[in-house]
Amino acid sequence: MGSLSIGSSQTSIGLDIGTGHVRVAQVKSTGSGFVLTGYGSVTVPMGAVADGEIVDTGAVSAAIKDLWRHSKVRGKNVSVGVSNQRVIVRLIDLPFMERGELQSAIQYQAQDYIPMAVEDSILDFQIIGDYMTSADEHMMEVLLVAAHREMIANAVSAVEGAGLKLDQIDVSSFAVVRALMGESDQILPDDEGQATAIIHISSGLTNITVVERGVPRFNRISSLAGSTFTQAIANVLNVGFDEADDLKRRIGLPDISGGAEDAAPGMDPEYVAVVHESIEREANKFIAEVRRSLDYYLTQTSQVRSIQRIFLTGSGSQLRNLAAYLEKGLQAQVLVADPFDGRVQISSGAQQALGADKMGAVTAVGLALGGLRS
Repeated sequence: MGSLSIGSSQTSIGLDIGTGHVRVAQVKSTGSGFVLTGYGSVTVPMGAVADGEIVDTGAVSAAIKDLWRHSKVRGKNVSVGVSNQRVIVRLIDLPFMERGELQSAIQYQAQDYIPMAVEDSILDFQIIGDYMTSADEHMMEVLLVAAHREMIANAVSAVEGAGLKLDQIDVSSFAVVRALMGESDQILPDDEGQATAIIHISSGLTNITVVERGVPRFNRISSLAGSTFTQAIANVLNVGFDEADDLKRRIGLPDISGGAEDAAPGMDPEYVAVVHESIEREANKFIAEVRRSLDYYLTQTSQVRSIQRIFLTGSGSQLRNLAAYLEKGLQAQVLVADPFDGRVQISSGAQQALGADKMGAVTAVGLALGGLRS
């Protein structure tokens, strides 16, 4: 694999390898838009994927094979996403040069911007635009992506071990942006000086991305994610992870408005209160983490004054009342974003397979959409 793809056929397959699940989405391009024609999800053995990196390639390959057996997805060529601490995304400013010249120069320029050796990395870039400085210097904005070779090699090994062919490797956070926003800035605020944040919460990781005029200009990965809330319940109640996860889904966070919401009918109110308290502690940590990330971005840019709109997605976004907590803690409008809300249609054949996993499907759908680009 010589490079990453920051980005053709009429049908494409996206494969999302996560901490808890492997998900696949097959998307078809039609004259009227995009259609999800196939979908599937299977669990991954605990520990096979840790902190977004594949640890046990054999176990992941076996899970992918199982996924193909149980889904209606047909085809061997896939686009795969990567998201972990060894994937670095930087928006950098360089003296203007032609693309061919930049292709050679980036190998030398990159070391100044990434915290790992260039020789251990696979690099890719996208030219965002160019501008003139006050000193009349012609500059260019470049989105630089670097990924550790060993991490990429493990992903390639897992995919090929399942008998599939890797078409491209994409950055998972870019795939999420693509699934929700497409290739335009149509959902960005109209006012100058604002940007949109996307918070994608999966089981093992959270991606915090800031998008300006359709371009993902900032990305930070946090280990505070869906399993964090589950583990907090397991620790407090001394129950197994699966039981704690069920309690998390049934009870969630308390109603922030103070209403008399009955989250778990028939359950001991004192028991519910313990679950509420344990999740709320983690939610406050999570909000603080997001706030630090967004504040950092705002200190690094002179173009954006505020982030007033946040899109919440991923399987972890379905935690009861989480959006309301984020809205209050971040003082911004928080909307739960569904890629199937008008952007991607669902075929009758894929409807049953997708079921209630619409929010978890976001990355796989975005990866498939990236594969459709020429």
